[in-house]
Amino acid sequence: MATTPHFDLIIIGTGPGGEGAAMTAAKHGKSVAAIERYTRVGGGCTHWGTIPSKALRRAIYHMNLINQSPIYKRMDVVPEYPFAELLATANRVIDEQVDLRESFYDRNRVQLIPGQASFVDPHTIEVEGDGGQRRRYTADSFVIATGSRPYRPADIDFSHPRIFDSDTLLRMDHTPRSITIFGAGVIGCEYASMLRNMQVAVNLVNTRAHLLEFLDDEITDALGYHFCDKGIRVLNGEEHEAVEATKEGVVLSLKSGKKLRSEVFLWANGRSGNTADLGLESVGITPNKRGQIEVSETFQTSQPHIYAVGDVVGFPALASASYDQGRYVASHLCGDADDKLVRDIPTGIYTTPEISSLGKSERELTAEKVPYEVGKSTFKTLARAQITGQQVGMLKLIFHRETLALLGIHCFGENAAEIIHIGQAIMSQPAPHNTIRYFVNTTFNYPTMAEAYRVAALDGLGRVF
Repeated sequence: MATTPHFDLIIIGTGPGGEGAAMTAAKHGKSVAAIERYTRVGGGCTHWGTIPSKALRRAIYHMNLINQSPIYKRMDVVPEYPFAELLATANRVIDEQVDLRESFYDRNRVQLIPGQASFVDPHTIEVEGDGGQRRRYTADSFVIATGSRPYRPADIDFSHPRIFDSDTLLRMDHTPRSITIFGAGVIGCEYASMLRNMQVAVNLVNTRAHLLEFLDDEITDALGYHFCDKGIRVLNGEEHEAVEATKEGVVLSLKSGKKLRSEVFLWANGRSGNTADLGLESVGITPNKRGQIEVSETFQTSQPHIYAVGDVVGFPALASASYDQGRYVASHLCGDADDKLVRDIPTGIYTTPEISSLGKSERELTAEKVPYEVGKSTFKTLARAQITGQQVGMLKLIFHRETLALLGIHCFGENAAEIIHIGQAIMSQPAPHNTIRYFVNTTFNYPTMAEAYRVAALDGLGRVF
């Protein structure tokens, strides 16, 4: 009888959470295996989510730069780039990412096992390969990092060629004339922005009263204004009643009585954890109704030696957070008490304009009765923004009125997800080094977008003194 292979740690899933756990455990000298049911490593982040969608966004951005070029305008020529052709640029990035990530596993001697994993008992899993062959593996500890998938209501026919979710949309083979997007969360807003930049008519249906309510009110108001200015029709506070698709188009019926007709339809309302085929009932772990696994502060499940990280545990469901969680749990199970989990994680939303935020909003601080003040810098006043032509946006710093400690950073505009990190570094410092005085006492390169911090800090200090 063949011996069952044993590892110190087995990780299920090779997305950011799984990779973070695998690399950290391997560097601690543990024997590690990673199981991946897809044909290549990287998880949804690399193949269906973050990487392809952001690569597509960048391709659309360059298309618009070309179309706005004075040379083409003088020639009265507007180059056309179909959706599928723009998306093809993402495949190159995906291939490069996969090659890079596979090298990490190889270099750190982490064994990659292809197939679908399922628990047999608390220390044994069975992996079914593509050919139906099955093999069992045992381990002292496990990390579940299986990610999530788009939630699909039973009453919507996702097999219809005009109906998509955020995964299947990336297989669309043409540029539609119009689209209705149900769900105005991060994914819905990002795709609404991208497709409108391709001159697609967009209906964006929001189940809530305001767009992206978890953000600072001023940022969401700015986003709503720019969506309206670009011609995106936003409908707030709506619920879907039915989706009917024909050869000619799709009709979304809302409970308010409205009917929206478009060429294609995108459902972007919610995600479910990938837990259905893991055999969790064999180890006494019960996912919630969204397929997510409940964990402790140290990301342990009801079985202390089985951890779960990333989208499969829910909020914040960010690639950056998932990687940090994976690193943290590997350090935890290896007994490294010095490795701390990063709790303050910036939000990056790749609409046009871009959004990024960290820390408290004005609404939160008002509810908590914290004395605060605000400093702002509008991009249109910055030389670098004037040079690049990206003048839409602002940087907003929220700070304690008495201590001047930085409490929140909210950025709206081109490269917001990059700009935020300067403030993040200061905000993470211990007092008294975490105040907005840093931005006044530091010389920034000129002209740069980083100068927005100095302008905003001066504006804020002027309100206090």
